[in-house]
Amino acid sequence: MEDRSNGRFRDVVTSAEELREIVGEIYSGAVTKVIDHLDEFCAGFISHAPFFVIGSGGGDRDVDVSPKGDPAGFVRVLDEKTLAIPDRPGNARMDTFMNVLANPKVSLIFLVPGRKDTLRVIGTAQIVRDANLRQSMAERGKVPDFVMVVQVERAFFHCAKCMVRSSLWDPKGWPDRSAMPSLGAALVSHSKSKTPAEEVDAYLEEDEREGLY
Repeated sequence: MEDRSNGRFRDVVTSAEELREIVGEIYSGAVTKVIDHLDEFCAGFISHAPFFVIGSGGGDRDVDVSPKGDPAGFVRVLDEKTLAIPDRPGNARMDTFMNVLANPKVSLIFLVPGRKDTLRVIGTAQIVRDANLRQSMAERGKVPDFVMVVQVERAFFHCAKCMVRSSLWDPKGWPDRSAMPSLGAALVSHSKSKTPAEEVDAYLEEDEREGLY
């Protein structure tokens, strides 16, 4: 495998053989837990999940990871091999959809607040505009323009160690955010805008109230 460190680091893993020599063989349970469909455990988890992250990458486009959220159960299990995900208004970049048009392979990870385990789903996606499906996934009277339908190829639950280490659901482990710059300040800096950060923050707050759907 090509060394992409540009000489900055001296000890770089460049092969699967080297990686396995360091880590050891994969645990048998980590292999046998993978299933090729969504059973009742997967469907139940998804029905309680108000948030997931989707990874995609297409052609010469960069690999992308995008967060998605809505009321719990917004991702619908149509059958044991099919998921339907409504698309809500955003910044119109359409990074995930653009990737799917070039390469339909996607990977999703679902989170349920308070649960330390997560669910990973891998499959192929298509962008659907069937009116009956879109209308069935309306929220607050707003019908989504698109529904992403994922044909499931693999699904498995992930252990809780990352959640325990991060204290994601435990406020006692959360960092002090008082010194963090606001999102508006970051956007102004990155875009080299002359708009005051306070105005950007005010716009973002209004958009959260009025532009969710």
